[in-house]
Amino acid sequence: MKSEKSKRATASHHWHLAEDDLGVAVTDLEYAVMRTYESFVRWQAECLAAVTGAVLTGQENALLHVIRMHDQPKTIKDLLHLTNRQDVPNVQYGLRKLLKMGFIEKQGSGRAGVYYEATAEGAKVCDDYAKLRKKLLLEGAKRHPAFRQHSHSAGAHLELLERLYESVTREAATFHRRG
Repeated sequence: MKSEKSKRATASHHWHLAEDDLGVAVTDLEYAVMRTYESFVRWQAECLAAVTGAVLTGQENALLHVIRMHDQPKTIKDLLHLTNRQDVPNVQYGLRKLLKMGFIEKQGSGRAGVYYEATAEGAKVCDDYAKLRKKLLLEGAKRHPAFRQHSHSAGAHLELLERLYESVTREAATFHRRG
C-alpha cells in the first residue's frame, strides 16, 4: 500500500511514464541524464571552440579525445566500442571532419585495417583542451566539497543503468522483430 507521501510524490510529477515511486525515480533519473548529456556536449563543443576556434560537436570532440587516448591508434570498431555508439555513418562523418581539420590522420588500408591517430596538432588541441578543462571544470568541481564522493557513486550508478538499458534493449528488440 502506498504511503501518503509516495502518492503525493507520484501525483506531483504526473509523468505518463511513472505510476509509482520506482517509475518516478527512474523517469526523474532519465530526464536528469538527458539534460546532463545535452549540457555535457555543449560544454565539450564550447571548450574545444575556446582553444581552437573549431566548430565541432561534442561527439566529434569525444572522438578526438578517444583517438588520442593512450596515444595509440584506433579503428572505427575501437571507436564504436569505446564510445558505446552504433551509428557508423555519423562516426565516419566526424572522422572526416577531424581529418580535414588536421587533428587526426588515417593509416592503413581496408584490407590491412584502417587506424586513426592524433596528429601533432590534434595532440596540442587535446592538451590545450585539458588545460582549459582543468581551469574551468575541475576547479569548479573543487568548490563543491562532496563532488568527488558523489562522482564515484554517480558513475557506478550510471554504469548500472547502462547495463540495464543494454539488457532491456535486447529484450525490447524481440517485441518488434517477432512478426
